[in-house]
Order: sequence, then structure tokens, then C-alpha cells
Amino acid sequence: MTEATLTVTAPDELLQLFGPRDQHLRKLRQLFDVTITHRNGRVRIAGEGEGVSGAMRTLEKLLHKVQKQGAIGGEDVETAAVEEGAKVEPGAKPKVSGGEDIAIQHAGRRIRPRTEGQAKYVDAIREYDLTFATGPAGCGKTYLAVATAVEALKAGQIRKIVLVRPAVEAGESLGFLPGDLRAKLNPYLRPLLDALGEMVDYDQARELMEQEVIEVIPLAYMRGRTLNDAFIILDEAQNTTIAQMKMFLTRMGERSKMVVSGDATQLDLPRGVTSGLKDAIRRLHRIKAIGMIRLTGEDIVRHRLVQRIVEAYEETENTGASTRPRRSSVRVIGGELSGRSGGEETLDR
Repeated sequence: MTEATLTVTAPDELLQLFGPRDQHLRKLRQLFDVTITHRNGRVRIAGEGEGVSGAMRTLEKLLHKVQKQGAIGGEDVETAAVEEGAKVEPGAKPKVSGGEDIAIQHAGRRIRPRTEGQAKYVDAIREYDLTFATGPAGCGKTYLAVATAVEALKAGQIRKIVLVRPAVEAGESLGFLPGDLRAKLNPYLRPLLDALGEMVDYDQARELMEQEVIEVIPLAYMRGRTLNDAFIILDEAQNTTIAQMKMFLTRMGERSKMVVSGDATQLDLPRGVTSGLKDAIRRLHRIKAIGMIRLTGEDIVRHRLVQRIVEAYEETENTGASTRPRRSSVRVIGGELSGRSGGEETLDR
């Protein structure tokens, strides 16, 4: 048994070195088969000789990077470990956290993944710099991405959160909505603001938005930007075109993370236009450094009827069953609904 000790006294440096919920330390323990503990500013590494020396050199390299640039990510940890002799299995997937809490507590309520799929999603966001997530409505794609972004901001891992959504019309034109451009765009950005409001007090969120620490913007405003030290979330990504998706993905700067989420079954693009989300997944799925998560109806955590609604639509789409209106037993009598018979107008449903 061999031991080595690294002294790190600055709390901010320790936080970055260990990662959220000690994620970086867990990764190093796994890669070098060592135990790593911390007490009073001293990081102790114990295990077999080569593993201890490799882990020690990796920690020293990562600490230097933290001191130089202020933050590190999961890819930095893996790269440094490989340089010091660790063997990483090609295509290895992140371990499931088993539903660990996200490091946010708001209004006395803890935020945590509630299904195995959601746990894998949160782990993928923490593991990869770019994560794609697809799945039906209500499975937490936006909510958990925003929660993880707020966690990273509070931990000092990033300096900015950028929440992005395409302003694609679903049957109504922006021009018919009252108000100026900001008022017209607000309904499209509202879901992101709602998710943010679940985790940050209103006054704090408003202050952070005024300081541009948090931005909530339409996709069109991303062109020409490069975002460093940022956590960038693209919501409703199924409504991007191929060109828009390429533009968005190439906005990623140094020490940034991106999450791209969408539901391919709720497409609002014009007929014949290919979804940028579908195209990107097809083009990029072989890149090992990108996380790909597919959530299902089992991950839906909204009202219990939402899961049954999604299942009903999927069943119809999979079987090719007719969606023509059927005669219903619900009838209208004098503008009111009734189940009585005789002389009433029968509605089609």
C-alpha cells in the first residue's frame, strides 16, 4: 500500500478540483483504482504504487489548470488521467447516479431525478460538454437541464447561463400578438423562465438577468456569438432547421457546456423541412465525447394523465391507426354538455 498527499487550502480550488458532488474524484478513483480522501486542506491518495503516482500527477496537473483558468470539466479530468497512464474504455458511459440530489434547495424542496432515465440524463450533462436529450413532454428535459445549470453557476464552474429557444409559430403568427418584439417573444421563452423560477427567487433571477449572468433569448440572437465559461441550453430543438442547429452548436466556447433537448413528435416546422435536432443526432452520434440520452414515457413526471396521453398518441402513430373523428356520446344541449339522448346535436371528437 502506497500513500501520497496533496495540499490544497483554497476552498474555491478544492471545489473545482473535486467537481460537483465530488464527481471528478469519483472518476479518478475509478480510473486509477485508488482511494482519495480530504481533510483540513490535505488530499490523501492511497492504493497500489503506480495508481497512486498516476492519480497524484493527474491531481497536480488539474490543480494547476484550475489555478490558471478557474474551472475544469469532466473532459479535462479524463484527458489528464489518460496522459498519466489511466486506461479509459472506448465509448464508456457515465455511471447512473441512482437519483442523487442536484445541489439546489429552493423553498424547502430538493431537486432530484425521479426516474432511472432522468438520473442518466443528469449524469450525462455532468459528464459531457455537449448532451442531446430527446423524449416526450413531461419527462424533465428542460427542468433538469436548467437545474444542473443553476447548480454549476452556484458552484462557480461557469459564469453565465444562456437559455435559448427557437421562436417557431404553432399555428399563430407573431405579428398578430400585441406589443413590441420583446412582448411577442415572451410566450416562446416562458417555459424556460418558469423552470428557472422553480430554482431561483424572483428578485435574484431578475438581478442576475439584469447583470446578464442569466440570458433567456430566442435562437436567432445567437448568431455571431462565442460563449466561454457558459452553460447553454437549447430547448424545443426539434423546431430548428439544419442550418440553425449548426449555427447554435458552433457557438460553444472554452470551458462551456451545452444541452440540446427536444421532442421529435411535437414538430412545428413547415412541411418538408428537416428537423435540425434529428439531423444533428444522425451526424454526431458516433462522436464519443457527446452524450446522447433518449427519455421515454416511463420518465414522465407530470400529471399521471400525461403519460397515458403520450402512450395513446404513440400507439396510434406506431400502428398507423386512423385518426379520423369518431362519433361521440357527448352531446350539446343549449350550449351545455350532457349525456342525455333525444334530439340533441352529436359532436365529433
